[in-house]
Amino acid sequence: MSSPPRVRFLDRTTPPHIVTLVLLAGIGALAMNVFLPSLPAMAAHFGAEYRVIQLSVSLYLGVNAALQLFIGPISDRYGRRPVMLAAAALFLLATLGTLLAPTVEVFLVFRALQAVIVAGLVLGRAVVRDMVPAAESASMIGYVTMGMALVPMLGPMIGGILDQTLGWKANFWLLLVCGSAILVLAWSDMGETATQRSASLAQQVREYPELLTARRFWGYCAAAALASGAFFAFLGGAPFVGTEVFGLSPAVLGLYFGAPALGYAAGNFLAGRYSVRVGINRMVLWGTLASTLGLAVLMALYAAGLHHPAVFFGFFGIMGLGNGMTLPNATAGMLSVRPRLAGTASGLGGAFMIGGGAALSVLAGAVLGPGSGPLPLLWVMLLTSAGSILAILYVIRRERRIGLG
Repeated sequence: MSSPPRVRFLDRTTPPHIVTLVLLAGIGALAMNVFLPSLPAMAAHFGAEYRVIQLSVSLYLGVNAALQLFIGPISDRYGRRPVMLAAAALFLLATLGTLLAPTVEVFLVFRALQAVIVAGLVLGRAVVRDMVPAAESASMIGYVTMGMALVPMLGPMIGGILDQTLGWKANFWLLLVCGSAILVLAWSDMGETATQRSASLAQQVREYPELLTARRFWGYCAAAALASGAFFAFLGGAPFVGTEVFGLSPAVLGLYFGAPALGYAAGNFLAGRYSVRVGINRMVLWGTLASTLGLAVLMALYAAGLHHPAVFFGFFGIMGLGNGMTLPNATAGMLSVRPRLAGTASGLGGAFMIGGGAALSVLAGAVLGPGSGPLPLLWVMLLTSAGSILAILYVIRRERRIGLG
């Protein structure tokens, strides 16, 4: 088994340190969810309906998905480092725009532009695949995202406290400060790892059919998209359930948002610890089964009359556990199908995953309304999670058919 290349922290002549990879991915997670407990307050500030301000989640995810189609191929052509630096600078400008926006429409435009920071996640995965082989990359991605999971766990907690003490804009000031720190860190530590460059973007486009016709690639994409789709539906619907159904304050809601992130961190630890030994496909299967079973039990308990926020949000920890096992391994599977197109595969797979998440986030907002309760949201999440099981079973069957399993 080969080991990752030697790295030196804050040395631009070596690959980035794992701490840098965690923080580059983490800033995107923070931008996605730090303000979630503030959605009702933001709706009141702009005089907008909840379904309109909820677009700050779904638009961010949608643009996030579209950008991933370009970030990966561009980084394969020009390198990981310059693309990351440009993305961090653009993120700072977009964040400043959200703070100065006079209307909800202007705010939503700049909020969507903040999605450029997804470069940290896309390029972090590609850097890992540049450095180590497939099975080891699943393990390393697991450890990276285990650290990253602290951000979505702590982000809503911090955001809820900031909202109650300083107002909702404090969340975006926090993003401005963190984005500035990330730009400095990327400049100081992110050495180039894309040593084999495509001759041109046109050449990469010509190579797309080789990736797009690989059934295993799409199987891994579907497993990741459907597994994470349940979580994105949670992001779209849980703020409404927490405030309208359970009557939680922003700070308390932020605390409950830590449950799926805590489970995700535990699942990432299992992925980092056992992926090499157990295998990518088996880890994905176990993760999708855990998520689906947890959601099914939660639905049964709620239907039986057990209506308490600790039970409702606590069971999402099991969904997070399953996703933590599933996503690093499904991602490693995507990148291993055509290793020389790792950046392109990372971007395309991420776009498929986040684009599906954006659609499910909108759907979650649409199925919830006055008097609906959380059951429509739970149905969306359960059916989505069950689909991820079918996707990985298809990959396993396909590998056996072509002699890889």
